[in-house]
Amino acid sequence: MNLANWITICRILLIPVFIGLALYYGKSVEAGQAVEAYRIAAVVVFLVACVSDFVDGWVARTFNQQTRLGSRLDPIADKGLVLAALITLSSTWPETHRFPLWFPILVITKDVLSFGGACLIQYCVGKVIIRPHWTGKVCAVTLMVALAWVMLGLDWLPPLVPVIVSAVFVVASGIAYIVDCVVQIRDGQRKLEPPSDATRMP
Repeated sequence: MNLANWITICRILLIPVFIGLALYYGKSVEAGQAVEAYRIAAVVVFLVACVSDFVDGWVARTFNQQTRLGSRLDPIADKGLVLAALITLSSTWPETHRFPLWFPILVITKDVLSFGGACLIQYCVGKVIIRPHWTGKVCAVTLMVALAWVMLGLDWLPPLVPVIVSAVFVVASGIAYIVDCVVQIRDGQRKLEPPSDATRMP
């Protein structure tokens, strides 16, 4: 277990902390006595978790701490944080801090398709190769920016703008994963095919 993996694990442990603070804020709003300390604390925890995403990646690359465990924990931490924030902000927070309904549906659909594609590759080929694509990282960054924008209640730019930018990269990364899924299945099936009589050794 190296430093990069410990940072990722800490990010995973911050997810229930964020959910608890966000839910308490939502409950206080429903009660008519919004406790802004809960919102500020939730935002701080979310931003710390977001920064840790870049820190563990930098540590892994700089100190050669890239491991198979880290490659599996990192997307779990990213997706867990984003989905927790999306669901919480879309259900319990006041409407001024909520996303349009189609946005969390789009993000969840993309993640479901990505998981389904990985299962399909495993079934057809027997081995899934994790190949990060630049659209996936940009998608994660824009999602975190959109979430932070809404939680902070910034109004100098309509919240729909970062949401739409993020949605574009959600779709782009989803298409990239689908293409990679098709390529892995095609290449894997070619390797599994027995050699033809013309290429078989005498």
